[in-house]
Amino acid sequence: MKKTGKNIVVFYGSQTGTAEEFANRLSKDAQRYGMKGMAADPEEYDMSELTRLKEISNSLAIFCMATYGEGDPTDNAQDFYDWLQESDADLNGLHYTVFALGNKTYEHYNAMGKYVDKRLSELGGSRIFDLGMGDDDGNLEEDFVSWREQFWPAVCEHFGVEATGEEFSIRQYELKVHEDLNMNKVYTGELGRLKSFENQKPPFDAKNPFLAPVTVNRKLNKGGDRHLMHLELDITGSKIRYESGDHVAVYPTNDAAIVSRLGDVLGVDLDTVISLNNLDEESNKKHPFPCPTTYHTALTHYLDVTNPPRTNVLYELAQYATDPKDQENMRKMASSSPEGKAQYQSWVLDSCRNILAILEDMPSLRPPIDHLCELLPRLQARYYSIASSSKHPLLQKTGRVNKGVATNWLKGRVPNDNGHKATVPMYIRKSQFRLPFKAATDNHDRPWHRNRPLHGFIQERAWLREKGKEVGETVLYFGCRHRSEDFLYQEQLEAYEETGVLTQLSVAFSRDQELKASHQMPSPNHCPPLCPLGYARNMARDVQTTFYEIATDYIKKLMTKGRYSQDVWS
Repeated sequence: MKKTGKNIVVFYGSQTGTAEEFANRLSKDAQRYGMKGMAADPEEYDMSELTRLKEISNSLAIFCMATYGEGDPTDNAQDFYDWLQESDADLNGLHYTVFALGNKTYEHYNAMGKYVDKRLSELGGSRIFDLGMGDDDGNLEEDFVSWREQFWPAVCEHFGVEATGEEFSIRQYELKVHEDLNMNKVYTGELGRLKSFENQKPPFDAKNPFLAPVTVNRKLNKGGDRHLMHLELDITGSKIRYESGDHVAVYPTNDAAIVSRLGDVLGVDLDTVISLNNLDEESNKKHPFPCPTTYHTALTHYLDVTNPPRTNVLYELAQYATDPKDQENMRKMASSSPEGKAQYQSWVLDSCRNILAILEDMPSLRPPIDHLCELLPRLQARYYSIASSSKHPLLQKTGRVNKGVATNWLKGRVPNDNGHKATVPMYIRKSQFRLPFKAATDNHDRPWHRNRPLHGFIQERAWLREKGKEVGETVLYFGCRHRSEDFLYQEQLEAYEETGVLTQLSVAFSRDQELKASHQMPSPNHCPPLCPLGYARNMARDVQTTFYEIATDYIKKLMTKGRYSQDVWS
């Protein structure tokens, strides 16, 4: 920072790319206030140097921190989290602020952001602006924009600086077109190492996914207008290991028709080989995606062209609209005014307009494709609960009527497609969702939206029984809309009940009968020790209420037996 004259650093803890995107936006904002900023991945820096940030005049550390799993840090913020817990560093003189990203339907809402904010203060840091709370269950973009609009005036007041008053586009990368580059040096969809898909080497992770052959791809539901898929992936020879309850991460590719149409609309040869190089030579992030590559590869494998663009993309692209009315509307939608927010919500979000739809509906808007590629967010991996024990390879994906990225792509990944073996780039992400440790004594009783992780748990208990292990009662409550359409894995579940793997299988179908899933729930006297109250977003209100009543009554009973203290109950 000293070498490049920067005084603002924006660290991000990001699992899906949103926190990183917000950090980039804040670092670019700094220039509009006469400052110089940089976005930084805490995994790539020695965070103990926060103690020295006060050596830079008017310095500020901003933290955009997402919460993952059960209140955990994101993968790239784990080391930083560990340092905060273990460190007694003196952060006196450090000016900081935090914006947290989470989802309020989860129990540990914004836990990581709250912890960082609290811990930095405990170590002596000075909070210069209130903790921002972003809720993905509502409108995360609006939460961020509203916080940001109040944040920068507070920064100006704190440091005694003024905004430049200039509103201009700030490019972070410059375009280089390669005329005669050896194609063996061009990325074709790899996430990390060049040619890693041709020469696969473990260990496999987010930057080095395994190309797993698809051995089975069949429609799972028996009717209706939805398409639920059962996929089986072959991980033979990969050394990949997983446990029941873990997630499989899958890297999809965008619809070829959308990519091709983008090239037509912008009048670009998508086979052009390019690199986007960071204008900040000191930055650890040299490119926004693997380079050199072609526009076609970037739009197919690296960039999200399906989701509606965020407001900052509209703001940056507005300058290229030749119709003043289009330019005005785009800047209005990118503003924090109530009218602008409402227009963005209606025209972009509610209408599900992706970048192609916006370009088609605004004929005067034809931005340079390299700037568009700089602005679009990265295409992220999709995470699915594995519907199997590690003894049974099995993956499920719930499709929707609209043409989603991964849904549409996975639907086309069929074994031996035209003589070619269909593969899926994947890796395993660990989960905290686990079977009870003592299978012989703890009953297993959980509701779930679909039954994919529970199917894996039941498989594992079946395997334990086959090995002669003692297994406790296993009760499954499953509810959906129609028995004839939505009773997923019906034959397997009924077979488990017949053989005693499932002690009880209780089902209810809301469109076929008056009896709901909540009416099938046990009385408090029979409620086993596992009744999660989370995942409320996917539960009907009566199911939530019933489980709350069951859990409270049951825990009260345990308290009378000395199993739980009053502190735990509170």
